[in-house]
Amino acid sequence: MLLNLIRRAEFVPLSKVFYFRFNEGEVDFVLKEGVKVRQLIQVTYASGEDEIERRETKALVKASELLKYRELLIITWDYEDELKVNRKIVRCLPLWKWLLTNDSLCLKVRESVPFFPKNMVKI
Repeated sequence: MLLNLIRRAEFVPLSKVFYFRFNEGEVDFVLKEGVKVRQLIQVTYASGEDEIERRETKALVKASELLKYRELLIITWDYEDELKVNRKIVRCLPLWKWLLTNDSLCLKVRESVPFFPKNMVKI
């Protein structure tokens, strides 16, 4: 998964992959292009809406507030849906489908982030 993200990021100029940890949780992958967040991604083996909402969305939504980014992605084993949480859209996509897309970094840049906190680690 990580290797696939890094390979795809290499084709986009100035793109980097980060892990983001903060007091209320963590986000598995933050894809950054220049100073703009391109995508926030959580990865889970969970396959039900209840389990995903309970375990994955809280940290993703909080990180989106900190990084000023609204569209979010959770890569799951086999669950597909679009959840609305706190006026944000959380797209759940099965891993196999994400791997088959031409551009796994498919969410558009909506907001720019002028800086990244110290707790964002480059992978």
